[in-house]
Amino acid sequence: MSNNTIVGVLRGGPSSEYDVSLKTGATVLKNLPEPYAPADIFISKEGDWHVAGIARAPERALKGIDVVFNALHGEYGEDGKVQQILEEFAMPYNGSRVLPSALAMNKILAKKVFVNNGIKTPHHVTVKKEQMNPALAREIFMSFPQPSVIKPATGGSSIGITVAYTLEDIAEALNNAFLYADSVLIEEYIKGREAACGVIDRFRGEKVYSLMPTEILDKTNADIWGYDSKYSNDLHEIITPGNFSNEEKRQMQDLAKMVHDTLDLSHYSRTDFIVHPKRGVYVLEVNTLPGLTETSLFPHALVSTGSSLSEFFNHTIQLALNGK
Repeated sequence: MSNNTIVGVLRGGPSSEYDVSLKTGATVLKNLPEPYAPADIFISKEGDWHVAGIARAPERALKGIDVVFNALHGEYGEDGKVQQILEEFAMPYNGSRVLPSALAMNKILAKKVFVNNGIKTPHHVTVKKEQMNPALAREIFMSFPQPSVIKPATGGSSIGITVAYTLEDIAEALNNAFLYADSVLIEEYIKGREAACGVIDRFRGEKVYSLMPTEILDKTNADIWGYDSKYSNDLHEIITPGNFSNEEKRQMQDLAKMVHDTLDLSHYSRTDFIVHPKRGVYVLEVNTLPGLTETSLFPHALVSTGSSLSEFFNHTIQLALNGK
């Protein structure tokens, strides 16, 4: 074991995506190739770090670790907080740095970057929790194209997201979204085909390599691809490459690279899209640490492009170790 590179796999964490992170972490632990030796570092919902079932301060949990694979999702894991802890101890880790992580995690700030750089994204407005009053739902209903998608400004896995059609829907959706964040994004609902496209830094001879776009077919007939469907193979089907035109595929690949570069992301990311039959391709959001569970989109796209999780993990860990 002394000749192996010890990889500390962070999983769990104090976010609403705790369960998904446990599964992503399990995938990493299972698929790390030689010469890596995995070390399972569990973080509780309270934010306490554990090794072998024993609570440890982060600096003790990281003792003997050569590189960290961050398998956390959502708050703490993707918003720059755990990245800052790792940088305090000069610990190499996968994924984006502190500030890009924080920027990408905040959907409102990321949208501003999209708009400022000419990246097509649905029309949207934002509301803060302190602005809540009995008249707010009516103001939104009267001034915004309906239906609308109401979502927390942070978080993922479609948690806290509602499609609102009526005044009553908007009021309920705002209350629901504010359970998960202090700021809420309200955006135009664009009915279309859902898709995603992942990118990887310095892969296959390219500065930023784009995987093929994946199409998501939700079998629940819901307005958006929701949490339950995302993590059940029985409730959705994913197709890579998706059944899009060559031009639509090219646009998604180019936009995924553009989002990755514009936000100064590192190692890999996944951009989510909605494709309208007449209005074209819209960027919805970006994931700096996309899920790696057996039902997740990124692993499916890797296999479809002739790669594997083991190759991807080796490549990403080497990027982290080499400071790239």
